[in-house]
Amino acid sequence: MTTATDMSTEVLAGRYEIERPLGHGAMAVVDLARDRELDRYVALKRLAENLARDADLRARFLREGRLAARLAHPNIVRVFDVGEADGRPYIAMEHVDGETLADLIARGPVASAEVAELGAQAARALAAAHAAGLVHRDVKPHNLLLRRDGVLKLGDFGIAVGLEGTRLTIAGTVLGTAAYLAPEQARAEEVTAAADVYALGLVLVELLTGHPDRSARIDGPLGTTIARCLATDPRLRPTAAELERDLRSGRASAPTLILRRRRVGRAPAVLAGAAAAAIAAGIVAAVVTSGGSSKPPVPRPAPVTPVQQASTAQEQARLIARWLVRYSR
Repeated sequence: MTTATDMSTEVLAGRYEIERPLGHGAMAVVDLARDRELDRYVALKRLAENLARDADLRARFLREGRLAARLAHPNIVRVFDVGEADGRPYIAMEHVDGETLADLIARGPVASAEVAELGAQAARALAAAHAAGLVHRDVKPHNLLLRRDGVLKLGDFGIAVGLEGTRLTIAGTVLGTAAYLAPEQARAEEVTAAADVYALGLVLVELLTGHPDRSARIDGPLGTTIARCLATDPRLRPTAAELERDLRSGRASAPTLILRRRRVGRAPAVLAGAAAAAIAAGIVAAVVTSGGSSKPPVPRPAPVTPVQQASTAQEQARLIARWLVRYSR
């Protein structure tokens, strides 16, 4: 229930004193409010009034709050309370005093060292969400909040989905912000944690260049790491935990990919190896095919030697290129 203590103060659910707007979108409005019970400020998110009669939207909105409430992490916006008042669901969450990465990008390109640090914090948040069984599905600069002390927070789990498959979306529906969709997400295929890593890769590109351009050329280990995030094949992308490690270490590690040959009878063969250079070039291929059952059996491939580790990114790229020539025939 909403009450008013005077002509200018709105109180939601007998607890939250609305002070001023913080932002609004097509589906929700967010206000700064003081929580009377705990004597602290919160960001109070409410479903837009014109949408509150839609039962599906109300269920999705409340589900967002409950999903986010499962997460307790320094790089994720905390959810304190979820409820309904006057027929409108609300989420009371941590108020982040600062700006979004979209605000930061608007001022111009960001130095690579700062991009790596921001990316590492975002990757750490995603790793926590993924470990809890959640895929965010809408990673973008507007959903990454930078506190004044430099701490980055991931927020807005409005279209998140559980890795266990629970979802409130129509089959085949594409959800997410178009500019940051992973290829498989844009095709309305199964969306896994790898889609979040892809989107974060585009955010890093945008921080460096001002635009989420998949074809942007970024040199050095940071560029190699970002290229891995943007692999077309989600199996080639690093996990969020691996991404944080690479961004903090300043070295790009080569991924391991398991590629399966098409079946011949009941004898599948397996190849394994690293393909970071191919990611950057967008040419990862390697399905080994064979003929019908009337032909002689295809011999099992010899063991694949892992890619050697080099001391520089340029030498590592050369080693990986040689590996691809040797094992992609």
